[in-house]
Amino acid sequence: MSFTVAIVGRPNVGKSTLFNRLVGKKLALVDDTPGVTRDRRPGDARLMGLTFTIIDTAGLEEADAESLQGRMRAQTEAAIDEADLSLFVVDAKSGLTPVDTDLAEMLRRRGKPVVLVANKSEARGSDSGFYDAYTLGLGEPTPISAEHGQGMLDLRDAIVAAIGEDRAYPAKEDVAVTDVDIPQTEGEDSDEDEEPTYDETKPLRVAIVGRPNAGKSTLINRFLGEDRLLTGPEAGITRDSISVEWDWRGRTIKMFDTAGMRRKARVIEKLEKLSVADALRAIRFAETVVIVFDATIPFEKQDLQIVDLVLREGRAAVLAFNKWDMIEDRQAVLADLREKTDRLLPQARGIRAVPISGQTGWGLDKLMQSIIDTDKVWNKRISTARLNRWLETQQVQHPPPAVSGRRIKLKYMTQVKARPPAFMISCTRSDALPESYTRYLINGLRADFDMPSVPIRIHFRSPDNPFEGKKRRT
Repeated sequence: MSFTVAIVGRPNVGKSTLFNRLVGKKLALVDDTPGVTRDRRPGDARLMGLTFTIIDTAGLEEADAESLQGRMRAQTEAAIDEADLSLFVVDAKSGLTPVDTDLAEMLRRRGKPVVLVANKSEARGSDSGFYDAYTLGLGEPTPISAEHGQGMLDLRDAIVAAIGEDRAYPAKEDVAVTDVDIPQTEGEDSDEDEEPTYDETKPLRVAIVGRPNAGKSTLINRFLGEDRLLTGPEAGITRDSISVEWDWRGRTIKMFDTAGMRRKARVIEKLEKLSVADALRAIRFAETVVIVFDATIPFEKQDLQIVDLVLREGRAAVLAFNKWDMIEDRQAVLADLREKTDRLLPQARGIRAVPISGQTGWGLDKLMQSIIDTDKVWNKRISTARLNRWLETQQVQHPPPAVSGRRIKLKYMTQVKARPPAFMISCTRSDALPESYTRYLINGLRADFDMPSVPIRIHFRSPDNPFEGKKRRT
């Protein structure tokens, strides 16, 4: 991206709506309630030939620095300092307020380019608010409608004029072709059944989920080494699923901070429903999911439901027992947590559980190593030859049951996909095979192929009977 743009303004002027319009997706939560956005959210924007990084920010308000609104303001000011250009959004429909005047003065003191945007200009009676915007002293306002997409061409021209054509349209560099991969042609030797090696350099997507106030945002801030995400003693601060990138031992990690997930019966407000839905999308998008437990009150019913949800989605899961610095008798508590993990989460046998402290940073390297190890298992592939030798051994040790006097035969096994590992077994009378035998095979795969903590799926298929449906000759 050539430059960075921050969207700023007082609450409820349409900043997140404009952000969604520029990135082309409904990434940021939008609601009529003021103050929906709290953290700063980056995105890749495209505007009629322009490509740049856009940052959605919280509404700027005058508040005490220690309050939630004060901490939100600090996040917004950090986004302004990070950006090359600010889009100062005002509400042309409701007109200017003293807060708008204070924000205009703050932006002038920063000394960076500012584009004044008069949103909701399509509304009846918005002309007076549009002309009032001239009094802010930030130049000619650009009338737009973020909700309906009007005025985007004028906004593009205003951004180019403010940032300069050289930065808006950087010259493309010639790319020299050095190495060319030559595809393998027919007739050359190839081992189709070779088990691929794990790519240690591929970027990894990790979602952090858990109940409200479990310490998810604090954990990510500790990983980054800065106060990137809004934190505090209040429960439910995070609303949007915010993604951040950083490097761990040379590998790019993209982490998603999510809103706290309460029991469904307690989620009544529309805004919280939107936040939980955003968290669920982050789980589906991620590869590995870290479920953060509060070590002082672990294994609440909601904790178990979140783990079950992650496994049903097919994600690789790691448990993180946070706030370990508040535990006194650590050995006894650790033994108790291990016992409860095995007893209360039988569907996640062998799941990796790591005690950590997001506040002090204790145990974070071990947590990251557990994430990498779990992702390796999640991507694991096993050759067909090894699987069929293993299947034959399993049937000798524990043959499939006989149903109605006829023995079920397991003929052939292969892995059809990874992420998570899924297998197909060709057998007779697949509909009659009991669930207990499926669990026996899954447990055997976990033990014999070292595949703990990830969901394993087995599908059974019976060959088609060519004589089915045909009449018998008499």
